Amino acid sequence: MDALDRKILAEVQADGRLTVTELADRVQLSISRCQRRLRELERTGVIRGYRAVVDAAAIGFGFEALVFVKLRLEAMDDFDRALAGVPNVVEAQRLFGSPDYLLRVVTADLASYQRLYEETLAKLPGVRGLTSTIVMKQVIEPRPLPTRL
Repeated sequence: MDALDRKILAEVQADGRLTVTELADRVQLSISRCQRRLRELERTGVIRGYRAVVDAAAIGFGFEALVFVKLRLEAMDDFDRALAGVPNVVEAQRLFGSPDYLLRVVTADLASYQRLYEETLAKLPGVRGLTSTIVMKQVIEPRPLPTRL
């Protein structure tokens, strides 16, 4: 990973819809060299995909909660597999220490979150406890990774 790769990453994180021609111009490479580098970043998994950033509230998901999960340790693999099938969980991290997981969950409103909590989240394999914190305001939206270490 060199400075040119980092420039390419910065540009595609800022605008994933750039054409290769536009990208090459911005990073000052020929189109063919830029395309080779871009494909190599994709092939090696540095770039894992391209997505649109969607406003959750604009499509009906105006309620967000952070959920801390305590698990029986022997159930982690089963929990991971089951969690993958819960579309309202839009982000999940396994943590060191306690709690074991942090989930970011979106729903339409408090009532739908309560149903999800009781009917789905609390029944996931190995769950010993759930603690929810309601998100009041998104201060920093998910943003691109820094391109410098």
